[in-house]
Amino acid sequence: MSLYAAYAGNLDARLMTRRAPHSPLRGTGWLNGWRLTFGGEQMGWEGALATIVEAPRSQVFVALYDIAPADEDSMDRWEGVGLDIYRRMRVRVDTLEGEEPVWLYVLNAYEGGLPSARYLGEIADAAESAGAPHDYVMELRKRPC
Repeated sequence: MSLYAAYAGNLDARLMTRRAPHSPLRGTGWLNGWRLTFGGEQMGWEGALATIVEAPRSQVFVALYDIAPADEDSMDRWEGVGLDIYRRMRVRVDTLEGEEPVWLYVLNAYEGGLPSARYLGEIADAAESAGAPHDYVMELRKRPC
């Protein structure tokens, strides 16, 4: 098993149950020194896609999944790794148990552009369902789209 950090739509445990059925949720944490942003507007069906960029004094709420080997290829296909939309990256996440090495997906495009209202709402709903703090969810809901 490898530890995966979800930060956008994959924060939704029901969605992850379909995308990675052999991979249990382990918990949540914070990716410190990074911020959620959007980019690759030309790559998405309806606006810019979620990604993260380094940003001191910022943090991103994440859900941690123990990804089974059987689900890794499925996740890569879903995230468009073979199409060069996203790539995997290794980072460290802070949890209540301490710092954990994880992998996540980062967009292969420059930052910029706006997400659709539907996509941004989906991300905020997913964060809320994963137990993100109210102020974090409200910041997502207030972002421009």
